Amino acid sequence: MVNELDAGATGAAPRLLTSPVLVGREAELDTVVAAMLAPPVVVAVEGEAGVGKTRLVTELLGHRDVAESRRLVGRCHPIRELFPLGPLVEAVRGLRDELDGARLGAVAGALRPLLPELADVLPPMPEPLDDRGAERHRVFRGLIEVLACLGPTVLVVEDLHWADEQTCDFIAYLVSQLPPRLALVVTHRVEEPTVPAVRALTARVPAGVRRERVRLGLLDRERTGDMVAAILDGQTVSADFAGYLWERTSGLPLAVEEVLALIRARGMLVRHGGRWERKALDTLEVPTGIRDPTLERVARLPDAAQRLVQAAAVVQVPVVPDVLADGAAVDESATEDALGSGLLVEHDGLIGFRHQLAAQAVYHDMSGPRRRELHGRVAHALRALVPVPLGQVAHHLKQAGRFDDWAHAAELAADHAVGLANEVEAVRLLEDVLRTAALDPVRRGRLAVKLGRAVEETLRAGDVVDLLTAALDGELPRQLRGELRLWLAIALNRCGDDPPRQLRLLAGAVDDLVDRADLRARAMVGLGVMSPLTVPLAEDLKWFGRAVRLVTEFDDPQLETFVLGKVGMSLVVYGDPAWRGLADRVMERVGGAARQRREVAALWSIGASACWAGHLDIAERLLGKGLDAPMAQENRRLELALQASSVLLAYCRGQWEGLAAEIATLVDELSDSLTSEVGVDVQLVAGCLALAHGEVDDARRRLSEVLGAAERPVDFLLLPIAVAAFSRVALFRGDVEEAVDQVNRCLEVLAAKGVWAPTGRLLPSAVEVLVAAGEPAQAADLVDRVERQVRGLDAPLAPAAVRHARGVLTSSADEFLAAATLYEAARAPYEAAQAAERAARCLAEAGRLVEAGDPLRTSVTVYERLGATWDRGRAANLARQYGISLPSPQRGGRRPAYGSELSPRERDVAELASRGRTNKEIAAELFVSPNTVRKQLAAAMSKLGVHSRMALAVRLAASNRANGTDGP
Repeated sequence: MVNELDAGATGAAPRLLTSPVLVGREAELDTVVAAMLAPPVVVAVEGEAGVGKTRLVTELLGHRDVAESRRLVGRCHPIRELFPLGPLVEAVRGLRDELDGARLGAVAGALRPLLPELADVLPPMPEPLDDRGAERHRVFRGLIEVLACLGPTVLVVEDLHWADEQTCDFIAYLVSQLPPRLALVVTHRVEEPTVPAVRALTARVPAGVRRERVRLGLLDRERTGDMVAAILDGQTVSADFAGYLWERTSGLPLAVEEVLALIRARGMLVRHGGRWERKALDTLEVPTGIRDPTLERVARLPDAAQRLVQAAAVVQVPVVPDVLADGAAVDESATEDALGSGLLVEHDGLIGFRHQLAAQAVYHDMSGPRRRELHGRVAHALRALVPVPLGQVAHHLKQAGRFDDWAHAAELAADHAVGLANEVEAVRLLEDVLRTAALDPVRRGRLAVKLGRAVEETLRAGDVVDLLTAALDGELPRQLRGELRLWLAIALNRCGDDPPRQLRLLAGAVDDLVDRADLRARAMVGLGVMSPLTVPLAEDLKWFGRAVRLVTEFDDPQLETFVLGKVGMSLVVYGDPAWRGLADRVMERVGGAARQRREVAALWSIGASACWAGHLDIAERLLGKGLDAPMAQENRRLELALQASSVLLAYCRGQWEGLAAEIATLVDELSDSLTSEVGVDVQLVAGCLALAHGEVDDARRRLSEVLGAAERPVDFLLLPIAVAAFSRVALFRGDVEEAVDQVNRCLEVLAAKGVWAPTGRLLPSAVEVLVAAGEPAQAADLVDRVERQVRGLDAPLAPAAVRHARGVLTSSADEFLAAATLYEAARAPYEAAQAAERAARCLAEAGRLVEAGDPLRTSVTVYERLGATWDRGRAANLARQYGISLPSPQRGGRRPAYGSELSPRERDVAELASRGRTNKEIAAELFVSPNTVRKQLAAAMSKLGVHSRMALAVRLAASNRANGTDGP
């Protein structure tokens, strides 16, 4: 007997062809279920589109062994939402009953803007922060607080390859802080270009957290037959039929379902002799993919249902039925037909395609005019929703070709994104509009101002300079022009481009911003900071003074603190003791802890300059307070600036243990910007350490890059120490003329700026160079001039440097010994050791070998402690030359050779840092100094190959994975 199944012939809607049981994934399901029973656990399910990732997760959530766990699901979509963390919001927004009465910490109140439906069960909103990174970190902590209070929970985040930046950051952060009873399951495609970054989010887990990666492959011929049989009521299928499907679908489950549905709808499926076969084996040419089967199924639908399916393909994401019906201009019956076909599915009241591949097939089959028409209708329908999905509306208006409406919608969407602390999305929207839309000059200028504000909070300033420039070329009202000039100058400064242009823009901004005292003050600060090298510092201070007076005209304590920091920074350089009072005012405003970004910036500004000038104790307090601020740890650019100044401070103070590892981590992260405002400091210390280690060629390369960067006004303070180190390299190589050129150039810059306090970093080397060049008279004049200029200035290194330089001029051991004593008092051990070594040489050459012994042994001991092998070798040669005995190298006990693995203390520090502890908190818990914590944390991050605290947590298990594997 032969039975035919032809739904098309009978008029009945074809039954949804999905397997009632999971086929070919039994082992994978067992693995995932077992993992759920041992939380905390992270499971990554990956495979190509249509391979069955969602089906596996569905089976997992319905499994009896997971029934006692709370199950939360969030999905990422190809069209981005404006609000950040969309999948997580979707997953937790229905937890009102569970959170009612829960004992949540205050940080959970930060979720109120994201979850208004839960506002009455969340703690009060905490005080706003001035830093976007800190706000985001607080939201992350709030989400983890909520997840941790739920008890046994399975959190599923599907299609992570479409996740927005903040969702990705949160997943990495969540993995590092996984609550004990939480099982995290993520799914993602393997064919997307983002797959390496997506895999990295869950590639490493902390000790004590289990990790599983499940890769779903294609079904083989036998499993394809089993799947078809399961779909067809458990009846067997002929080997010929199974082979036919397998060859044309490659065993991709979704393609198998689609092709089988087409065969059945055509009436080509028959049951013969107790098994299913296909009629007319050679008459139906079915493609290997999904496109043609999907389109043919669409073609068999009633016209209204076809239009509805097309509208769903345009929308791309699941939406409420009314949006689809309005977009397609059809009635409710069309929705039933589309759902009955199996092309669309309903989930939690939303309707969309079962799979994105089918949506893409339908979308690209439509004509251009038809797509544009539907995009326009869908945009209109979406505007009726509350709240309006502004990002989606903007997308559809653009695709509809309604560029004026799109520009307006995108601007509203960008404003909303900024309000949600999602500046990255705001920059993307505004950049798209400014590059694509035809705008009048004023509108373009207004949007460019918004872009300039938003991009300041991102790392993309260099990408939009051309757009800000183009907008400024138009005819603009004075106020708008002034603000645009300010933001363009700031963007140029961020990417280190064209300092003269920055000055012109800032000066123009001061003239234009007559009604914006706050913005004028900011422009004045910029003019002081970016002043040319030929302009005396006294002139720069006039700009700062104007800014200080201006900030009293409006109530903005944070901007006032920022301005005070810049003024204090310049007074330190000038050697004016008044800087100490400004530093005290900034510290007083900061109080117990810096809470705002501008407070941290002020601490860094004064602290960095204090380090250059030799005020090392105060610099340590200021920079340490800045580094301990939570927002500094979340604003990577500011944290890098503080770290760069801190490694310079460690170098100057002779705290070199662990410094090389810390610098290696920073150099790696800043590899593309080692001559930027932040990177050049790190490159300088790397060059100086290379010289101390005897790596002369590497030192010369790095120091040459620093000297090139120091052409910028903001970096001229690098010159004294950079030229001093470079001169040592040049003299060693016999390049005396090159050393003289660099010394004279540096002295000209300092003299033009009227800055003499930092010459203590340069003077001894400058005199060495001039003497080597046969210019002792010029050298003596220089020493006399510096001594006169620094008299009365707050310049702690100057007295030691003058005595040191006079020792070079006169070969006086007494001068060198006096310099060594003064250097020690100023906490400069490396310079003290060099002066002591020179004293020993003078004494030895004078035949006073007994007196030479003590200073030479002192210098050797310091060199050994620092690891300054080049200097130690030179001093040892002097000892051998004159028969002076030296102590045996102090080994101090052999340390374990951990190699690339973390030491126990490094792991302790890293784990505490990954949990959000500050360096100060870690130091208190481990009974060590914050400086030790910083060095051990840098060493751990260098070994693990990471550059941020969020990434650190993801990588921690590299040396101690619970399952003994190497990752993906």
